[in-house]
Amino acid sequence: MSPLTSPKFFSEKEVARHCTKDSCWVLQGTKVYDVTAFLRMHPGGESLILRRSGKDVSQVMEGPPHRHSDNARRWMEQYYIGELGRESDAEETQILRERRNATEQTPDENVTNKDKNALFDRCSSVDLDKDLVDWRKPLAWQVGYLGEKYDAWVHQPVDRPIRLFGNPFLEAGTKTSWYWVPVVWLPIVLYFSWYCYTALARGTTRILLTSDVSIRIHEYFFPLLFLTGWFLWSFIEYCIHRFVFHMNPPAHNYYLITIHFLLHGQHHKSPFDGSRLVFPPGLASLVVGSFYGILRIMLPDILGLSVFVGGLCGYVVYDMIHYYLHYGSPKKGSYMYSLKAYHVKHHFEHQKAGFGITSTFWDHPFNTVIPEEKF
Repeated sequence: MSPLTSPKFFSEKEVARHCTKDSCWVLQGTKVYDVTAFLRMHPGGESLILRRSGKDVSQVMEGPPHRHSDNARRWMEQYYIGELGRESDAEETQILRERRNATEQTPDENVTNKDKNALFDRCSSVDLDKDLVDWRKPLAWQVGYLGEKYDAWVHQPVDRPIRLFGNPFLEAGTKTSWYWVPVVWLPIVLYFSWYCYTALARGTTRILLTSDVSIRIHEYFFPLLFLTGWFLWSFIEYCIHRFVFHMNPPAHNYYLITIHFLLHGQHHKSPFDGSRLVFPPGLASLVVGSFYGILRIMLPDILGLSVFVGGLCGYVVYDMIHYYLHYGSPKKGSYMYSLKAYHVKHHFEHQKAGFGITSTFWDHPFNTVIPEEKF
């Protein structure tokens, strides 16, 4: 809502009525927020917000158990809809709203550019006229000009769609529904798992220790080789996230800033864009192919393939968990619940730590664990 626009007023009774999954409002002081769209995204689960619907959450925002970050507070402002006012103020505002709704007729073909921008800006506090980039245009070729302002800008998340490219085919290639990951890769995992197991069962796979001594690799070793590949993937996952996705592009380098934004920056700017939470199969195949090529060089044919298929399965699980951490509602106290809270802290408060997605294991030896909060 523009600061020049008079705020809408709502009575306490009206706010209290919005206490369901379909319409959930909360207060922070005298400010009223419609957080319905955020229920599914909330790291603590939707039930925590629903229990406080219609109530003041100021104390909850301060903690304990968790003090919400500056980014979380900025994020909440996207859902601001008005102020808590006197009963007469709220009734007068309601009458004006009903009169305006009864008189306004806006056919689709007559929607003005201003109206389109308002629709596009729904549930977002971005000022289209004052932001560092022009959200009305594709962002891919703009962000490189931000220079030293890029890092702060990209780590202030918003709940709005991002358009990277003007070309519709190029833009479509950057988006993927989550289910395409298992559809494309799981059949490959299943086929090569069976192929490796049956190949090992033939008894012809051996590792040469010397020219005269060799060890036969039984089919019973396949689960161990598979899990080794999965473990290797967890390390690759950490390294890619930390050293590639979170590289620190020089402020003067337009191209590195653009590459960073395309690879991962856009995800931090719009962390709940469901169409960009998993890797497009085409892009993922580059990483998968490199992983396979390295293993083929380092290990004998079937052994390398057995480790590879375990790593590929680890990747599929990684992408599915990443999607779930953004949109799932795990049960409080579960492993996934703690992992979701950990990952959301990475997005909103600790962008230079917490690089593990499926596990926090590698954050410990590399000293990038997100610190515990102290009150």
